[in-house]
Amino acid sequence: MDSQKEALQRIITTLANKNEELHNFMETLSHSLAGVQVNSNQVVSDLEEEFDTLFAALDEMKESMINTIKQEEAKKATELQNQLTQSTNALESAEELLEFANNALHMNEEEEFAKAAKQIKDRVTMAPAFRLTMKPKATDSMTHLMVDFSQERQQLQKLQFLPVPRAPEIDVQDCQVCDNTVTVTWKMAMEDSKIDHFILEHRKTSYEGLPRIKDEHCWEVVDNIRATEYTLADVKFDSKYMNFRVRACNKAAAGEYSDPVTLETRAFNFGFDSGSSHLNLKVEEGSVEWDPQGGKGLESKVKGKENKGSGTPSPKRTSMTRSPATRGTRDRFTGESYTVMGDTSMDCGQHYWEVRALKDCKSYSVGVAYRNLGKFDQLGKTNTTWCIHVNNWLQTSFAAKHNNKAKTLDVAVPERIGVYCDLDNGQLSFYNAETKQLVHTFKAKFSQPVVPAFMVWCGGLSLSTGLQVPSAVKSFQKTENGVGGSNSSLNSIAQ
Repeated sequence: MDSQKEALQRIITTLANKNEELHNFMETLSHSLAGVQVNSNQVVSDLEEEFDTLFAALDEMKESMINTIKQEEAKKATELQNQLTQSTNALESAEELLEFANNALHMNEEEEFAKAAKQIKDRVTMAPAFRLTMKPKATDSMTHLMVDFSQERQQLQKLQFLPVPRAPEIDVQDCQVCDNTVTVTWKMAMEDSKIDHFILEHRKTSYEGLPRIKDEHCWEVVDNIRATEYTLADVKFDSKYMNFRVRACNKAAAGEYSDPVTLETRAFNFGFDSGSSHLNLKVEEGSVEWDPQGGKGLESKVKGKENKGSGTPSPKRTSMTRSPATRGTRDRFTGESYTVMGDTSMDCGQHYWEVRALKDCKSYSVGVAYRNLGKFDQLGKTNTTWCIHVNNWLQTSFAAKHNNKAKTLDVAVPERIGVYCDLDNGQLSFYNAETKQLVHTFKAKFSQPVVPAFMVWCGGLSLSTGLQVPSAVKSFQKTENGVGGSNSSLNSIAQ
């Protein structure tokens, strides 16, 4: 019966996943169907605009060429008309001179004849008819302004749609997700020498499989990529997956998108649990700071003992006696326990986060704890907490603490501490986040889920999450598996 129910449950899960996949596919089809009409109307509008521009250019060119012909016509007509006018005047003068010469032939008086002959000779020398060029300054030919648009007509007849690049293909096997960087690699199905650049689009998502049309995240664009791969660096992995798609562009147009791919970008994300933090701690997104005025508004205040063994000085406080809270039912940390825990627990797998102390922080601890840590308990003083502690009060000390035992760490305090928690192999390691040098390792068989835990006094801490386990840390853990960095007195089997 139970096995049948399990089998039926698997079938139900499969059907539910398939229904969700079909629903997403139908949304994609509906979106594409609507897009076909919108995009078709757009390209028709663009086509009409291009032809209108072409017609306008042809009309402009026609008007310009007609004006050229008319200017040539006017020029030739003016030149010929001037020659015609000059010739007419010369002809009139020549006809008058001819008539005068004919009359002179009939003169009988010698003196009068000689005078007339001399006048005729002088006038012939100066006559316009003999000074004119008897060649037209212009011809009636206009063949030099004729046109033949047969080649252009052939070119127009060859008009076609722009050559659009094919869609690239993203090679998932060659894509890499490592150290909070994502390298996406793609290729063209056919070689295309006219491709100028690529456009990569990416977005974060909570869904595995094909990207959804409706997603809470928008596509982000990386333009002008000249190679067939691109690396997104320093990405905060605050979503389970990321979608990627790419398209090629030539000088004229952008091609179709590639088939989108989904890459897994899991990392440990958490924040501070402000609801249970000590009243003297001011918790904000990604940071926690000591606030000495934090608890002064309460009518009942807690006065704790001086923490003589902790290395952390205790400011003076007044209090009223309160009965100890049952572990796991506390409202807030109080007394000497200036603690804030993470809001997300870990029960298996490998996890990594980083912590940086704000300037002049006097004292702080970083580690993990079980959720049932008592409201008066301090990190490192119980068998359910593991931490490294930095004390900058008067003189600097750096130690690993667990079960009220401490081991001095003979290394410089890192500016940024990386915390690596491997629950499967029972290891809690601390690294210099800059150099990835191991600082200390606890070995423990965690019997319950743990949460990140922090203590801060007179200063503050900033938190970085959404980080993958760095490759250097993974490599070190593989080579050093079974070799602990902690004193055997700090190793434990926690209950």
